[in-house]
Amino acid sequence: MKIQNPFRLGLLAGLGVLVAILIGSAVADLATILTYIGAAVFLALGLDPLVTWLEKHHVKRPIAIMITLVGVLGIFAGLVFALIPVIAEQVANLTALVTKSLIPSIQDNSLVNDLSEALPWLQVDTLLKQAGDFLGDPTNIGSIGGGVLAAGISVATGLFGGIIILILMVYFIASLGGLKRALYQLVPASKRHGFISLAEQISQSVGRYVMGQVTLALVNGVLSFILLSILGVKYSALLAFVAFLGSLIPLVGTISASVVITLGVLLFNGPGWEVIVAGVYYVVYMQVEAYVLSPRIMARAVKVPGVVVVIAALTGGTLLGILGALIAIPVAAAIQLILKEVIVPRQNAL
Repeated sequence: MKIQNPFRLGLLAGLGVLVAILIGSAVADLATILTYIGAAVFLALGLDPLVTWLEKHHVKRPIAIMITLVGVLGIFAGLVFALIPVIAEQVANLTALVTKSLIPSIQDNSLVNDLSEALPWLQVDTLLKQAGDFLGDPTNIGSIGGGVLAAGISVATGLFGGIIILILMVYFIASLGGLKRALYQLVPASKRHGFISLAEQISQSVGRYVMGQVTLALVNGVLSFILLSILGVKYSALLAFVAFLGSLIPLVGTISASVVITLGVLLFNGPGWEVIVAGVYYVVYMQVEAYVLSPRIMARAVKVPGVVVVIAALTGGTLLGILGALIAIPVAAAIQLILKEVIVPRQNAL
């Protein structure tokens, strides 16, 4: 329709801009919900190969889904049971330190005197006066309380988000076949066959990637547990679980987990040869994972060039944090499939 009246043209253009702003605002408001849905779909596609494998071995789909979910919940339960002893012991140690040493030394001024003698440049008396003035201001107390409250709300929000993702993942796994068929019906019949083929390749690629990443994480976790147990490191199960979780994150996960575990060995066992052995082991393991394990496992999962993997992981991590880094490589594989199966044939046909 050709519009010759400038006023009508401007009015329609303004309405278009307004609608675009409203849509953008709605998407921004729903960003958290969309993130939950995206994470749940990603996990459902990742766990679907395991459910399908159980079905091929004569396990009914509801039971296969239940077995898979029990395994996922077992991982979370393992994390909780690994963390509880550490938290309980550290809280007990902190309480004993405060009640038996810190408070008496403050009451008799021995702590202040010792600090003044050991660190004369620190000006302990001045610092204590400034700290007292700071805590005496009601505004500062309110700010501290607000910060603690905000931290508690953030933790509660994270736990709530995890529960929502888990519930959505259950629904998506249970109805994945029906959702796919409903989606395929929306595609014109003339293009449906090609669309189904491409969608199934993308779905399988996501599933293989998740299984491959979990396999790498299991290898790192099991080997870490064996090493730390041999070294006699306290809380070896917890540190091995840290290694498992770290390996789930592409590129930087293994490095970060290795640093945390080495510092954990130093913290729990004190300085000694165990720290050196752990550090050397993780330096060697990272090389083996990067050049031997990861190429062999991931070559069967997603055939994406190394430079694309790095760029995709960095971009996804920048946009969506850890979740973005996790889904970036499957998304890159999906884009590569679309280019190969759709764009390139069209260009060749011109």
